[in-house]
Amino acid sequence: MTRTASAALMPLAEARALLLGLARPVSPERVPLAEALGRIAATSIQAPRDRPTEPTSLRDGYAVDSSLVGGASPYAPVRLSQAPAWIETGHTLPAGTDAVLAPEGLEGRDAVAEVFFREGVRAPGEDFLKGDSLVAAGERIEPRHLLALAACGVATIDIRRPRVALVATGPSEPDALTPFLAALAAREGAGVVTAQASDEAEAIAEKIRGVEADAVLLLGGTGLGRTDHSAAGLAGAGRLLVHGIALRPGETAGIGEVEGRPVLLVPGRPEAAVAVFLALGRPLVAALSGSAPPAPTPAVLTKKIASGIGLSEIVVGRRVARGVEPLGGVDLPLRCLVHADVAVLVPPEHEGYPEGTEVEVWDL
Repeated sequence: MTRTASAALMPLAEARALLLGLARPVSPERVPLAEALGRIAATSIQAPRDRPTEPTSLRDGYAVDSSLVGGASPYAPVRLSQAPAWIETGHTLPAGTDAVLAPEGLEGRDAVAEVFFREGVRAPGEDFLKGDSLVAAGERIEPRHLLALAACGVATIDIRRPRVALVATGPSEPDALTPFLAALAAREGAGVVTAQASDEAEAIAEKIRGVEADAVLLLGGTGLGRTDHSAAGLAGAGRLLVHGIALRPGETAGIGEVEGRPVLLVPGRPEAAVAVFLALGRPLVAALSGSAPPAPTPAVLTKKIASGIGLSEIVVGRRVARGVEPLGGVDLPLRCLVHADVAVLVPPEHEGYPEGTEVEVWDL
């Protein structure tokens, strides 16, 4: 069976371009390294100097001139004119030495093992040369970056941390969607604030205007039900630019703007919320952070994906030994959704993919 996108539904590519056109990178803020993990670097940082600046020891032992212990062994010990200095790991070698002899390589003043030039030694600039890149602007700060920055004496870093408000509409209990999407947004590097609004258009508009954030995700109330007033609330607070996107699941998503801030209408069903966040929310957070969304990776489908022509479709799946097992998309029960760790975007011109096809997958 095939379908065509309704004229009332904006193609996903156009919707994404519209949303990102509303987003601007937020101003940088300087934070200690301890607060930088997972955030987006606002500026590139290079090593301020060579590291190390002098030859340093890679192990505990004796600092020696390697030319004086050449050929030393237990059967042919080499008597040193004076006892060599003991050195700890990471310390600078004394003048006149170029290697570190292991502790068992010395008996009294006799070297009983040879050591070669620069053996047990970290040469100047071997870790980093002045000007080496430690982290690039727009790059997500990982533990490896913290290691490099701290090793080079960098104590603070400028990051971009967009504030994203999640405004849930309707009854306040139970609300499983807000903590779920808050975790997804925080993992993208956003600072998240949450708020609750009743399902009345005026209350929704007031809440959108009142939250302090760089972007707003309005959760729930996006459909055509009698209590679905999120689109009207957005229109009352600012501009409703589109309501209805050719994305399955997630057709009732929408985009607007309030006081210069982008607003994304997110359907209340979890599988639709996941689809909308992956297709639109994640790129929005990246644009506000001055970065690019995570790139997809290739994987082989262990089962076929059936889709229809006309709408972009998000199908979630899980990684298994042989590739990725599709779990479904529309009307997916939670017991399946909670096992998903990747997603596949099927373009509107495709009817799906047969088993064994290599596709691009996005991590959840």
